[in-house]
Amino acid sequence: MELAQKLDSYGKPAWIALTVLGFMAWWPLGLAILAFTIGSGRMFCGGRRGFGRWQEEGTEAVRNAFGGRFRGFPPSGNRAFDEYREETLRRLEDEQKEFKGFLDRLRQAKDKAEFDQFMADRRNRPAAPPAPTDQPQG
Repeated sequence: MELAQKLDSYGKPAWIALTVLGFMAWWPLGLAILAFTIGSGRMFCGGRRGFGRWQEEGTEAVRNAFGGRFRGFPPSGNRAFDEYREETLRRLEDEQKEFKGFLDRLRQAKDKAEFDQFMADRRNRPAAPPAPTDQPQG
């Protein structure tokens, strides 16, 4: 998908141009390109993903460049609100980490309980009768 990555670097105008060229060449090709751009979220900015995929990727790149301290929100001009927002985001991140740790411990406890039950069942099963030997009697 090098073509898609190249077109993504140019943004929406490149996808629109490709779609128009696809319709000019052969209408099913243009329709397929249009369906792909809409289905992959490359055509619209709104929706469930906020400002779109490119905005999220840009924010992630900036966050990584600044060591994770950048939240992706510009200052609002109200210092008290900005501090409250930063503290709330920090608290939510801490709660998310704690919850993930809790889920890991819960999974580990469940796995251990299942393993202990397996071992107990294995110890308590009756011994198998000895296999008969097929020796000629004479």
